[in-house]
Amino acid sequence: MDANGFRSAFMREAAARGFIFQCTDAQALDALMEQQSVTAYIGFDPTADSLHVGGLIQIMMLRLLQRHGHRPIALIGGGTARIGDPSFREEARRLMTEDVIRANMTGIENCLRQFLSFGENGEPGPNDARLVNNADWLDRLSYIDLLRDVGVHFSISRMLSFDSVRSRLEREQGLTFLEFNYSILQSYDFRELNRLYDARLQLGGSDQWGNIVSGVELVRRTEQKTVMGLTTPLLATASGAKMGKTAAGAVWLSAARLSVFDYWQFWRNTEDADVGRFLRLFTELPLEECDRLAALGGAEINEAKKVLATEATALCHGREAALAAAEAARQTFEEGRTVAADLPVHTVPAAALAEGIPAFRLLTEAGLVKSNGEARRLVRGGGARLNTVVIADENRLIGTEDLVDGAIRLSAGRKHHVLVKPEA
Repeated sequence: MDANGFRSAFMREAAARGFIFQCTDAQALDALMEQQSVTAYIGFDPTADSLHVGGLIQIMMLRLLQRHGHRPIALIGGGTARIGDPSFREEARRLMTEDVIRANMTGIENCLRQFLSFGENGEPGPNDARLVNNADWLDRLSYIDLLRDVGVHFSISRMLSFDSVRSRLEREQGLTFLEFNYSILQSYDFRELNRLYDARLQLGGSDQWGNIVSGVELVRRTEQKTVMGLTTPLLATASGAKMGKTAAGAVWLSAARLSVFDYWQFWRNTEDADVGRFLRLFTELPLEECDRLAALGGAEINEAKKVLATEATALCHGREAALAAAEAARQTFEEGRTVAADLPVHTVPAAALAEGIPAFRLLTEAGLVKSNGEARRLVRGGGARLNTVVIADENRLIGTEDLVDGAIRLSAGRKHHVLVKPEA
């Protein structure tokens, strides 16, 4: 959408940065945001103990909302997690235990607190984000009351028309009645948040469009109120890869799941064609600076990638940690130093290191490859290094004599490195 068509600061910047994909009534939302502070929410289902980069665009949308004086609500689906969102999935999600759901909710809350201001001492202020759990109201629902109060407003034929549902049925993979209820419960969330906090806007990825529109309709029919929905685009890289996925797995926002160094390195490895887009979406640099960096050509584009990596990492892990990761990368890749303090660390028993560990086995144990066979192939192809020196023999014993400043640096290719340290 054209940023020049909007009057409110939030909608202008959101459009200019590329956050807006669809909106139920963009002009009405723009007018509302120009007049008053709007409460908006995004739901996060606790399917893991950390969020990842694939959902970061929505977190950045909440952050942008807060920066412009509006009130964000982060809804964690402690109730809907018991069902699982069927949107564009090939099969039903595995049902989680209550203990797993609680642990995952804590991890997701920690991720959100890295990006949003929730205030201090409990009760949030006028512009502070609010964290809510839909189990607080879904757990109290009577099934008969839900059918009479909410179910009567849902058309089966319309629900079957949702892309997320139709794609499952067309592949003849089935859709359980449990999953089919997800849209109804998500719509109920919107009505409940409207009643409790006057939430007027639901945000989400474009795969949530059908669920969001259903919630807008439910509030209109039962509350006689106008609420709105806005979606962000589903992102892929310029080469078509799913955003936030790498060969090694998801790019987690939690430092307990992915080191700050590896998080920084993910952004540093951005494809040239994606630099400008990612600067606008995942940093808070002025748009003019984003455009200037994106226009750099030749080898200079690498400097823009470093800025992207540092700014994106600073938002997630703090400026100090981001600068430390940038310096670790500089030492590793530009100076060729053997040890960089912020590289991932793998510890081994000191006694085992004293005896010597075959190179192929240590590469596997350190997580640089997935199997001994892959490690052997890596060595034979010349892609494994020990303290920057190519490992010529897959059976070479790596031991205490290879320690430099108390650590051994193992590398798989040019971009994946681990420090091996003896365990005291």
